[in-house]
Amino acid sequence: MFGFNSFSDFSAGRTFKATYKCYSASILGNREDVERGGKIIMPPSALDQLTRLNIQYPMLFRLTNRKTNKETHCGVLEFVADEGRAFLPYWMMRNLCLEQGDLLQVDNVSLAVATYAKFQPQSVDFLDITNPKAVLENALRSFACLTQGDVVAIKYNDKEYELCVLENKPGRAVSIIECDMMVDFASPVGYREPERCPVGSRHMDSA
Repeated sequence: MFGFNSFSDFSAGRTFKATYKCYSASILGNREDVERGGKIIMPPSALDQLTRLNIQYPMLFRLTNRKTNKETHCGVLEFVADEGRAFLPYWMMRNLCLEQGDLLQVDNVSLAVATYAKFQPQSVDFLDITNPKAVLENALRSFACLTQGDVVAIKYNDKEYELCVLENKPGRAVSIIECDMMVDFASPVGYREPERCPVGSRHMDSA
C-alpha cells in the first residue's frame, strides 16, 4: 500500500511528505482542467494531514522522481484521488520522466513570489498567436508555480503549445499566485531571422 506519510520538524512548524503512485490525469476521462494547468489531484488523507499540520494557503509542493532526482513544483486542485494515488498533468509526468504507476515523492514547500519569468516556445507556431503574452498570462492562471527547466503545456484555440521555462526571478522555483510578474520570450525553437536585402542592392527601374 502506497501513500506513506511522514512529518518532520522544520523551522517553527512541520512539513508534509508523502509517496504516491502517480498517474496521468488523462486516465480520469474529461479532466482538461488538470491537463491545462500546473496543479495535481491528491487523496483526501493528504488534506487531513495538511490541515493537522496547519499548512498555510496557498499549498505548494515539490514533486520528486527519486529514481532520476528530477523535480518540479505545483499546486493542488482537488483532494479526491484514490488513497495512495496522485494524478498529474501529462506534461508534468513527462518532465519528471515518470511512467504510469511510478512512485512520486510529494513535499510541501514555501516559494518566493515571482517577479520575472522568461519562456522559449518550442515551436514557431507560437508566433501565429496574435497576442502571445496575453494568451500565456491567461493560461498561467491555472498554474501555481514555475520551475526553471520545465517544459509546460498550454492550450489556445484547441491547439497545444509547449514553452520551456528558461529563467525565473527571484529563484529557480517561484510561486505565481497573485503576483505581478514580468513575462519575457526568447526566440522559438527553429526560428530564423528573415533575410534582409543589403542596402543599395535594389535595382532602380530605368525611366
